[in-house]
Formats: sequence, C-alpha cells, structure tokens
Amino acid sequence: MCGIVAIYGDGAERWLPQLEGMMGRLHHRGPDDQGVYTGRDIVLGQKRLSIIDVTGGRQPIFNEDGTACIVCNGEIYNHLALKEGLGRHRFSTRSDTEAILHLFEEEGAAAVSRLDGMFAFVLYDGRDIVVARDPLGIKPLYQGRRDGCLFFASEIKALAGVAEAICEFPAGHLFSSREGLACYYQVPAADGYQADVADIVAAVREKLSRAVQKRLMSDVPLGVFLSGGLDSSVIAAVARRHFDRLSSFSVGMEGSADLSYAQKVARFLGTDHHQYVYTRDELVEVLPQVIYHLESYDPPLVRSAIPTYFVSRLAAEQVKVILTGEGSDEVFAGYHYFKDVDGEEALQRESMRILNGLHNVNLQRVDRATMAHSIEGRVPFLDIDFVEYATAIDPGLKLCDEGRMEKWLLREAFTGYLPDEVLWRTKAEFADGCGSAHLVAELAEEEISDAEFQRQRGARAGAPLASKEELYYFRLFQGFFGTEVLDDAIGRWRGHC
Repeated sequence: MCGIVAIYGDGAERWLPQLEGMMGRLHHRGPDDQGVYTGRDIVLGQKRLSIIDVTGGRQPIFNEDGTACIVCNGEIYNHLALKEGLGRHRFSTRSDTEAILHLFEEEGAAAVSRLDGMFAFVLYDGRDIVVARDPLGIKPLYQGRRDGCLFFASEIKALAGVAEAICEFPAGHLFSSREGLACYYQVPAADGYQADVADIVAAVREKLSRAVQKRLMSDVPLGVFLSGGLDSSVIAAVARRHFDRLSSFSVGMEGSADLSYAQKVARFLGTDHHQYVYTRDELVEVLPQVIYHLESYDPPLVRSAIPTYFVSRLAAEQVKVILTGEGSDEVFAGYHYFKDVDGEEALQRESMRILNGLHNVNLQRVDRATMAHSIEGRVPFLDIDFVEYATAIDPGLKLCDEGRMEKWLLREAFTGYLPDEVLWRTKAEFADGCGSAHLVAELAEEEISDAEFQRQRGARAGAPLASKEELYYFRLFQGFFGTEVLDDAIGRWRGHC
C-alpha cells in the first residue's frame, strides 16, 4: 500500500521542486521507503508501505530494458496466476505491481480487466501514460491540471496548492494519453435473479470465504477489525480458520455496545483481542486530524470515521494489514432505510446506486483512517466475484418482511460461525455502537450559534450546509484545504436517512 504522485505533460520536470512537498503530505501512506523517476514529460513519485516483497519491491518498478515503469497503490490478489502467463518476461521483484507492468506490455489497455484487486496506478512507457483505478474505487485517486500538465495523486492534500481543478478520478476507469478516458467496468445488471435459498446460502458462504482467503496474502502481520456487529464478526470468523493466532481490534466509549459484543466474539473465536476506550476529550482532540485525513466534512462520514481512526491507531501497534466488513450493507440491503423502500426493483436500484457510490464514502473512510496510521485495509465483501453474485440474488429475498431481519441470508450462511446473540444482533450504525455519535453533534451545538449558522449557510456557494455539525466540520476542512477543492471531489453520503 502506498501513496503515489504523477505529473505528465511537456515540461513536467519543472514541477520537480514541488514533488518533495507533495510526497511529504503522503508520508503516512508509505513511511517505509520512497522512489522518484523524472523525465522531460514525466515526474513519478511513490511513498511505500511495504506489504509484498518487503525488501525488493521498491517503486517505480521498471521493465527489463528500462523503457517503461509504474507506480501503484494497492494489491493485486491474482498476481501469481498472472505471472504464470508472462513467462517471456524476466521479473526483477516478487512485487504484485510488477505483474501489472508486464501484463500491459503484452495486452495494452485490455490488461486492466484481468486485474483482481484494489489499485490506482500510473504507468509510463517512455512517451505516454496509462492511469487506472480499480472497479469499485477501493483505492483513491485524484487528478488536476495546471499549465498544460496533468497531475495525479492518492489524496487531495498532495495536489492542493499545486494543481488546479482538483477532482476525483472515477472508479472503474482507465485514462490513456493516447485514447483519453474510458470506463472499463460497471457492476453488471443481473440477467436473472438467484432465488433458491439453499443454493444462495451455500454460495454466499463459499464465495465470501474465498474472498477472505485471497486477502490473507501478506509478508507482514495481518489482523481484523471487530466491532461486534455482524459484518466484521463474519470476516473475523472466516479469517480465524486460517490462523493459529489472529489479532482483533475494537474501540468504543465507556459502556458502548460494540466493546461488549466484540469481546464476546473474540472469546468465541479465540482471537488475540485488543480494545481501546476513548473519551470525549480524546474525540475533540483528534477531530481535526480526522477531517484532515478523511478529506471530507460530510457529517455521517465524519461520525463513522472517528471510531475508525481510533481503531486504526490501535491496530497499527500490532499489524500492517487489516480486514474490514465494509460493503455488506450495500450488497445485502442492510441499512435501516431500506425497510422503507417500496418494492423489489426499487430496492435493487437503490442497492446498486449506493454500491456505485462507495468509492467516496465508506471506502474513503476506511482508506483514509487506516492509511493515517500506515496500515492497509482490505474489504472482502467487495470482492468482484462476490459482489456480482450478491447483486444477482432475488431482491425480494433481501426485503425485511415476513419477520425476517435485514441481511438474513448472510446470517443463515454463517450459522455456527458466531454466537447466535451476535449472528442475530440488530444492526447499529458504527458511531452509534461505539457510543460517540451524539457527542459531535453536541460539540457543534456548543461551538456555533444559530445566527452564525444562518449567516454561513447563506454564504456557501456550493452544496448548502445542512446543519451546525456540518458547518463545524466544514470550518476545519477549509482550514486545511482552503476553497480550491471542487465539491465533486468531496465524499458525501447520499443514502436516505
């Protein structure tokens, strides 16, 4: 896992003096090493968090004759299988990133569809660049322009003050300086729905287990977030079957439900469990850093980022790779508001809509909070094979009616893997379960008067600020990023609350 920077265009080397500062603002993403390559029309930089081939995988990685190179942020889970088909190439590392480089030499832009993983990369062939982001946008990438050059970076903060017109590079897209921008992946509409419950339960268990297993690939210690809710507990239960010892991590405020349930799951699974109880004063203290790393001021996103920030800090003391439970609510219609969705097709449309928007909400939260503490988050529920199967399940089976709980198919699939009181626990939002959701709203109420809120809301040129809480976060955000960042670069939760 890494932070990457790229500048491309005539005279790109003139931006070399800015590169050190840009990379410095990504140091948290890759404190282990860094690499730079410059040419007349290209500047590449990478800050490395060493996960695969710890000693030999330094980037940029070059092809055999030095005519092409790549910087990448992410993991390619099928890199060993890809290497078997690239026998004519001489690999100089064990890094998964090198497989991308050689695959593109062989297949061109079509190669991106063969990558199974999470990634954002820039590849340079001596004249042109290829830029791509993984199908669902698990890994971040932003772009900007200035003076005829294109700029790319893993986070907004690396581009702020250097590039202009900063916006998000779209998930599932590939850009070539020869061909322009093209979409290479969208979650496909189902040709027909899976409706046999026994078959679905068996397939969900098998496909999710496989998704977890492929994400255990690591040359460094790996653990699991464990909130005590269904999703993280299922991931922990599956992962535990592959380890003699597995570290789990949970956080919350004193007396929070998540701490209690996480301890029950940890005892049941026999994990090496670690927990941290944070206070109101600590929440207030870290909030500016949460906003800085999150790069958003959207209230639901910030609220959930606070406990994620704390649990990432805790996990970083023990591991470098972490498995998380994001994505389950999107593919299994698990959010509370789905109960009010009218009809099966409406439910399917809403599930697909929020699934396609994950890249700048929940996935942004997980990436920024983990990388703030230099650990890598992996999301088994968003394995493409699993997603495509889960979205083809009859949406009528996901409706909460006839006495069925939300995500009952997932619960049935993992019966016996967890205590029943956890397996059938009613869903709680992460910040609610940790006990901190109300505190940030109270803090905003204390800090911002009614008159100030009305004045600032009226002066807002972009999307209107909906609450004092959002204004409170927005002020912190502006203190870091000013006014130059476009609204469409900012993650926002657009579910129906």
